[in-house]
Amino acid sequence: MAFALSTLRLTSPAFDDGGAIPARHTGEGDDLSPAMVWQDIPDGTKGFALICHDPDAPLVQNGTYGFVHWVLYNIPASTTSLEEASSIGTRGKNDMGKLGYGGPMPPEGHGVHRYYFWVMALDKPTDDLPEGLSLRDLLVRVEPHLLGMNRLVGTYRRG
Repeated sequence: MAFALSTLRLTSPAFDDGGAIPARHTGEGDDLSPAMVWQDIPDGTKGFALICHDPDAPLVQNGTYGFVHWVLYNIPASTTSLEEASSIGTRGKNDMGKLGYGGPMPPEGHGVHRYYFWVMALDKPTDDLPEGLSLRDLLVRVEPHLLGMNRLVGTYRRG
């Protein structure tokens, strides 16, 4: 199945869709992953993956654009939310070269950036995937198993 939006909904108690991401969830603050909540899960879901990407980043790397802040997979189907700084799931590698979440911190004077948080419902668990996958590697492996996905967009401007 190709990537497409679905009825799956993603929200966060930390910020509204299109709203500002609080500083505590950024590289200028405590750098804690925000809490996430999803609902209207597609029938047959066996697991989830979650990513965060900044398409406004001025970096071109590995033939792609933007900057990856979070890659998380192997989230059980019974999970419909993540607490702030959650340890649930398997951490992939972000574009900072670290595992897990790395909060927004756009270059000074670069204006407001948008951060796309995506949740993907999968028709199979991803517990066979090793820790440390890049976004690209994860997407290659999960796209054939995608049942639905949707996003939440937050914004941040460096102070």
